[in-house]
Amino acid sequence: MAKVGKTAIIIGGTHGIGLATAQLLIETGAQVLITGRNQHPIDAAKAQLGDKAYVVKCDITSLSNIEKLVEETKAVFADQIDFIYINAGYALLEPFTAVTEETFNRTMSTNVFGTFFIAQKFSPLVRDGGAIVFTTSVSAKHGISGMATYSASKAAVYSLVQTLAAELAERQIRVNAVSPGFVRTPTMGVSGVTPEELVAFEEEGTKVTPLGRIGAPEEVAKAVIFLAFDATFTTATDFAIDGGLANVQKT
Repeated sequence: MAKVGKTAIIIGGTHGIGLATAQLLIETGAQVLITGRNQHPIDAAKAQLGDKAYVVKCDITSLSNIEKLVEETKAVFADQIDFIYINAGYALLEPFTAVTEETFNRTMSTNVFGTFFIAQKFSPLVRDGGAIVFTTSVSAKHGISGMATYSASKAAVYSLVQTLAAELAERQIRVNAVSPGFVRTPTMGVSGVTPEELVAFEEEGTKVTPLGRIGAPEEVAKAVIFLAFDATFTTATDFAIDGGLANVQKT
């Protein structure tokens, strides 16, 4: 379905699933603003998208950065926005017993604090009848070793989806989430790992996923756009895009 004239913001859109979603929206005629935290992927996204999207730097662990982003968004899109995809996240593979105050806070400051206040500050800009989509994770429902803090943070996001769906229903704003499993992105969704560890992580994902393969960012992006524009009677859902990982025991 064409999205000509539609406006969309993707928080965490400079690589992986967020960038794939931006590309699909642009191809269907939408105006898109994407954000990133680190300069290298920001530069790469600008080079790839050119003048087809607005690319803005924003660290969502800072409330002042979020408030600045609101003002930048208003300057770009004079009217209200149709859709916001809150996709930014941080994950560090570490055993439960190795989690420190620093690593715990770093994960929570992005995945919970940042997500919460992006939703709070941007929901007034979403036009009535618009949509908000979050990224949660299959790990919030299906125990994955080394992801205790990340999984807990994404469970908090799922809870937020339920609350916002109830609070924004009066404005006919639909609030949903996609719950990816193992997806082939530049980092496989985790930080601070070596190339060898990424290979092992992907092999483990292939092994435990019932469909027997890793997902592609475009496959998740299609689900995001479906929830944003086509699933017009759907709210408060957490849509698993995980090759059956959350529901099927691979034998």
